[in-house]
Amino acid sequence: MQTQIAADLGIEFPIFAFTHCRDVVAAVSNAGGFGVLGAVGFSPEQLDVELSWIDEHVGDRPYGVDVVIPGKYEGMGELDPAKLEADLVAMVPDDTRAFARKLYADAGVPEITDAQPPALIGWTEATARPLIDVALDHNRVRLIANALGTPPAEIIDEIHRADRKVAALCGSAYQACHHRDAGVDIVIAQGTEGGGHTGEIGSMVLWPEVIDAVAPVPVLAAGGIGTGRQMAAALAMGAQGVWTGSLWLTVEEADVPTQQMQALFDAGSRDTVRSRSFTGKPCRMLRNDWTYAWESPDNPKPLGMPLQFMVTGEMVARHHRYPDRSQSVGFNPVGQIVGRMDKVRKSRDVIYDMVRDCIEATERLKGLLEVGGTD
Repeated sequence: MQTQIAADLGIEFPIFAFTHCRDVVAAVSNAGGFGVLGAVGFSPEQLDVELSWIDEHVGDRPYGVDVVIPGKYEGMGELDPAKLEADLVAMVPDDTRAFARKLYADAGVPEITDAQPPALIGWTEATARPLIDVALDHNRVRLIANALGTPPAEIIDEIHRADRKVAALCGSAYQACHHRDAGVDIVIAQGTEGGGHTGEIGSMVLWPEVIDAVAPVPVLAAGGIGTGRQMAAALAMGAQGVWTGSLWLTVEEADVPTQQMQALFDAGSRDTVRSRSFTGKPCRMLRNDWTYAWESPDNPKPLGMPLQFMVTGEMVARHHRYPDRSQSVGFNPVGQIVGRMDKVRKSRDVIYDMVRDCIEATERLKGLLEVGGTD
């Protein structure tokens, strides 16, 4: 199953798997797909450790790294991480921080007293640049993807000088054209059904719009993809592969707490919501008491990125430490495909099942066309 993107990257199947777990990256790449490690939660030193581990476990197979440099965010333009953090800390209202802590206290989630998460996570240019530098030091990293906005021109140039490809996600044809004009090599069109940061346009409308708008720049289809039938539909529209994320949360190799994985198994496709309540930008996640609380007109409104996560980063750390106590208020980013996620599978089996399902769907369509041609 070769598209031009697959051939260029040297992979067997044009299935891209975004994940925050290095084990999933290695498993997907070893199965013929293309694993992509989300780097936003790592320090440069931690990311180097993760990538070194992946290097040792993928042989000569390629993989990618995903960073986040939003097109717009509070403090944009400041490239000194320490100064940026100090400036942003001063901008966070005390009542917003107190409101978030009260939600967790009322849910019975203990505080973390032995360590505190860093206030500023990698959702700025200042914090993403060092992550990109680390990624480019690893030869098997063949793709750097930006999850929000068009990467700055100097970063695109840096990645190209290192002979790597640049990808960027978008939720509209307008954004896609910005990517194309900036020199992005691969546009990822993500429909609103997807997990994490998404726009408002559905995949079936968005994919052909973006494909037509940026041609001949290759496009990966994203947003609610979890089966080979959906992959076949994307390829039929002209996409050169699929970008997937949510379905890797419930694979055997995923580092996901049992309680969180069970919450995903119990959820249906109608149990997600786009909310700014954790990151400051619309992010699809499981609906729970936390998302409801931030929607109330009597409560504080979410701050912009990255200010909101400077409030909620502590809550995410508490959720990770006490997953059994925090499901009612925890951060569970996932797409509407969650309604089909009902059991644990090996990453390899997910890849092979998608390929087989895609081939069967294609053959079924071919059969319909052949029947029509004989009448």
